[in-house]
Amino acid sequence: MTAWSLTTIYPLFWIVNNSFKASRDVMNNSFKIAFDPIWANYQNAFDRINIGKSYINSLIMSGSAVLLVLLLGGLAAYILARFNFKGKRLVYSVLYATLLIPAFATVVPVYEILIKTSLVNTYLGLILPQTAGNLTFAILVIAGYMATIPKDLEDAAFIDGCSRWQMFLKVFVPISRPVFASVSIFVFLWSYNDLFSALIFVNKENVRPIVALLNEISSQYGTDFGLMATAVSLTVIPVLVVYLFISKFIEKGLTEGAVKG
Repeated sequence: MTAWSLTTIYPLFWIVNNSFKASRDVMNNSFKIAFDPIWANYQNAFDRINIGKSYINSLIMSGSAVLLVLLLGGLAAYILARFNFKGKRLVYSVLYATLLIPAFATVVPVYEILIKTSLVNTYLGLILPQTAGNLTFAILVIAGYMATIPKDLEDAAFIDGCSRWQMFLKVFVPISRPVFASVSIFVFLWSYNDLFSALIFVNKENVRPIVALLNEISSQYGTDFGLMATAVSLTVIPVLVVYLFISKFIEKGLTEGAVKG
């Protein structure tokens, strides 16, 4: 736990602490606690580099990717978990195989598709690739959880007159809330922190997500370390707060979805 704290908690504290210092103080004495905090860095982050717009862009893109992944992944997982059909094992094999393909291997064909469909430097230009990239993970995890739901619940719903669509919405979705919460936070984090795709697919300022803004700060404002620390703090803290609120759902979803019976 000590080693884990030194490599995770302390760096986060170091970043937040230095966000309240002037750039020269960060360079000269970065380990000193900021007893006299400077709030100008946070004001500059919104006025000088327009971090608020990048926040909105990131939330729109990451939130949309999460919703699409949950909808499409949930429906696909329901079919795989509760139906027996020819080729089901092949579908699973293909899904597992796609996990081995690195993201950068598909950049060129995806970029060509986005150019031909005029989606480069648009919200959809990042939402669609991130949705496709996270679907495999979502399908496999949700399907593993749904497979543990007792067959008796499904039979009882059929007796009460539920259609397949009603069965999914009224039975499987409410029961599977822990795994949906787990998938949503992982997809959100991966999408939110996806600098590689952001630099390639959406490099215009009006649609630039916050991770791409951090990359620009490191080059355009390389000497202002206080501003850099502030931008990193503003990027990390909201995600950390969201995780703390739904961490119990993540743990429950991952543990129950990993065991059959």
